[in-house]
Amino acid sequence: MTTPQEYIDNMAATRGYVLDYHKVMAQHDFAVLQAANGMVNAAYLDQRTLDRRTKELIFIVSLTVMRASKGHIQSHIRVALDLGLSPREILEAIEISLPEAGIVAFQAGLEAWREVVGAEGLEPSVAVHAGGSGASD
Repeated sequence: MTTPQEYIDNMAATRGYVLDYHKVMAQHDFAVLQAANGMVNAAYLDQRTLDRRTKELIFIVSLTVMRASKGHIQSHIRVALDLGLSPREILEAIEISLPEAGIVAFQAGLEAWREVVGAEGLEPSVAVHAGGSGASD
């Protein structure tokens, strides 16, 4: 029988990341973690028709649209990069969220992406009020 520690280590090796809730559930309700992870394996990790790169892009977009935590979005961005997707391909996927979920959701995904890939923007050369990352236009 697999121990919770072995299970979480295998999750990390298989996925390329683990989330905080995975760690807590491994310690406090291992059976529910195993059940939830079984569904994730069937839909996401098991090789079926879609390849892992495509699934990562779908995850990144869906997490952006759902306004998941920045760290959760970033974990999938890092895996996508590890799988050979370019920063531009990931950005184009995030941009799909713009017409579907609006500027606020898009900005959260963009900020997650920007931090992971180290993207910088252009600064205006004229006087302007700072808009910050929460500006909506």
